[in-house]
Amino acid sequence: QVRLVESGGGLVQSGGSLRLSCAASGSIFSINDMGWYRQAPGKQRELVAGITSGGTTNYADSVKGRFTISRDNAKNTVYLQMNSLKDEDTAVYYCNAAIRKTRYGYVEPYWGQGTQVTVSS
Repeated sequence: QVRLVESGGGLVQSGGSLRLSCAASGSIFSINDMGWYRQAPGKQRELVAGITSGGTTNYADSVKGRFTISRDNAKNTVYLQMNSLKDEDTAVYYCNAAIRKTRYGYVEPYWGQGTQVTVSS
């Protein structure tokens, strides 16, 4: 079994900061790309930021310069530092990881349960 557990969401005022964490556990041989997605009410889930196993990152235009994604491969954990938060950042944030469970197995996508981020003005 593989689990992704997110933490760090909550309520914050506009202009504030939050740091999300997502730890992968269970039967894991290796983790390729990891990322954060978000889904606001009535909208489709969208990619916020992604990071490869080598540390290459990419961001949605709406968060560039405000959010930073990072990972600790030794801890199978990915982080999202969110600064200068805006009302439009309010959403449920989901962690995603591409995981290989055995040396010769195939890579599968796994999702966390989601964590609510609410930005109030």
